[in-house]
Amino acid sequence: MQRYYRDMLLIRRFEEKAGQMYGMGLIGGFCHLYIGQEAVVVGIQAAMGPKDTVLTSYRDHAHMLACGMDSKGVMAELTGREGGYSKGKGGSMHMFSHDKRFYGGHGIVGAQVPLGTGFAFAHRYLDEDAVSVTYLGDGALNQGQVYESFNMAALWSLPAVYVIENNKYGMGTSTERSSAKSTELYHRGQAYGIPGVQVDGMDVLAVREAAEKALAHARSGKGPYIMEMLTYRYRGHSMSDPAKYRSKEEVQKVRQERDPIERLRGIMIERKVMDEAKLKELDKEVKAIVSEAADFAQTSPEPDVSELYTDVYVGA
Repeated sequence: MQRYYRDMLLIRRFEEKAGQMYGMGLIGGFCHLYIGQEAVVVGIQAAMGPKDTVLTSYRDHAHMLACGMDSKGVMAELTGREGGYSKGKGGSMHMFSHDKRFYGGHGIVGAQVPLGTGFAFAHRYLDEDAVSVTYLGDGALNQGQVYESFNMAALWSLPAVYVIENNKYGMGTSTERSSAKSTELYHRGQAYGIPGVQVDGMDVLAVREAAEKALAHARSGKGPYIMEMLTYRYRGHSMSDPAKYRSKEEVQKVRQERDPIERLRGIMIERKVMDEAKLKELDKEVKAIVSEAADFAQTSPEPDVSELYTDVYVGA
């Protein structure tokens, strides 16, 4: 529990700092924060094996941190510096770490799903003991390429787990207005015989338990599995989104009643896993890590001009 709490707290503090730095003009381009959804990625990561791979969309900083990528490298990429994971050339949406088995970060809605399916095919083809975990939002679920991927994964019994992070809004549109049977997205694989489960994505312990079953299913050769995480983002779709399509009362109600960090904090205090003093000390430790990452991100040099021509491929 302590590790889950620390990981969620690191994500929360990192994203808060990223939001501040964006407001100060230190981060350019797009910036999609994960505040409120921390239990999803931390719970799933806790159930994953060392060879499993991860792909996600553009709300991706949390996934990087959860799989062990250094907060300094992630923040430096956000500020476009040489010390970033893509040497400052990828920005918020395009970071990768082969060592951590994290393969993006993809800016095109739904595009990571066929890529994740391809990784699952590679795992099976190479006879690896690995599962491809692909995250997508509720809005991306309505893309045609998602269902082509579901069909292929089911047809070939690929070791793939698709995680739908249903935070109730695809950009500024409620799932109730954009998705048929909006609270039953985990059924979207039924036509292909893909089992699914709906999980309280604000409860890290529930997420971990459900993820263990889903990963075991895919790893055992039974084919793909769909997980729908009922979660919620506290900020707008991106930093440029004022989120006027929902009330402040709605957001505050979720914060007060379902916040994943506060829920786990209450459980740990009740079970005497940690007391208030230790929790405050942990928060202080995490803030120091994030502060160090922010300093590194501002002092790391900008990429050399020659980097404009590296890792660029031109077809004849």
